[in-house]
Amino acid sequence: MPRLSEVIAALESLWPAERAESWDAVGTVVGDPDQEVTRVLFAVDPVREIVEEAVKLGADLLVTHHPLYLRGTTTVAASHFKGRIVHTLIKNDIALHVAHTNADTADPGVSDALAGALDLRVVRPLVPDPTDPDGCRGLGRVCELDHPVTVRELAARAAERLPATAQGIRVAGDPDAVVRTVAVSGGSGDSLFDHVRAAGVDAFLTADLRHHPASEAVAHSPLALLDAAHWATEWPWCELAAAQLDEISDRHGWDLRVHVSRTVTDPWTAHAASIATARPSPAATLPTSASRPPSNPSGAPN
Repeated sequence: MPRLSEVIAALESLWPAERAESWDAVGTVVGDPDQEVTRVLFAVDPVREIVEEAVKLGADLLVTHHPLYLRGTTTVAASHFKGRIVHTLIKNDIALHVAHTNADTADPGVSDALAGALDLRVVRPLVPDPTDPDGCRGLGRVCELDHPVTVRELAARAAERLPATAQGIRVAGDPDAVVRTVAVSGGSGDSLFDHVRAAGVDAFLTADLRHHPASEAVAHSPLALLDAAHWATEWPWCELAAAQLDEISDRHGWDLRVHVSRTVTDPWTAHAASIATARPSPAATLPTSASRPPSNPSGAPN
């Protein structure tokens, strides 16, 4: 059986820590380099449900996309939920390794997995990594479809192919517009609108789109927006990463048992659809003379 240090070296070859953003917190959080590894679990979030799953599975290593401590900490006391996670991992001899923005920009990476889940053909990175002479690494992907579809059909495909969440898929733009090219970015993507517009694509599929950037994007051009749940856009990477480690295990004769968590850790748990009702006319919302607040002729503040 390989030692943790050997497995981590293999993971670092896929997602080198030096390719993570400067603000990120990637790498090994918990684990003894000399411990043996036989079973590995991949997941998006290092939360209680996932750690309990790792314990039940008998995993020796948990690999997550999101960091446990992104902002840093001064304590791992079990009185805090993150501290309890650390204690549970150590008590059960489970190592934790994180691949975040270094997995986002990898080749293949998070957005390749997202494109693959939707049967999109990757053409190039949306934001190329200037240090990659081959032009394959970078943030997001520009993709083509095998045949044109409408925005409505693309949204239905995303809803069918990505893991189910309470949010589903939100759409901005004309649902009947034709889509031939798509930009995708797993996770939060509304900081990429300038790159998306420069790519000249018909649609952009990502997560966590905020009101003002989305409103400005659709006002700026006919670009269609498809907004999925953050967790759902990154989960396909877990299957890709597990397959990559499986291949490494076979090559080295490690006989690792590699698993992907299907536990939904998206924080949103329910969705209530809006019901179309008659809206009052603007005039009906104005106060009548009888109910209107008295004037303030003195000019004193109310």
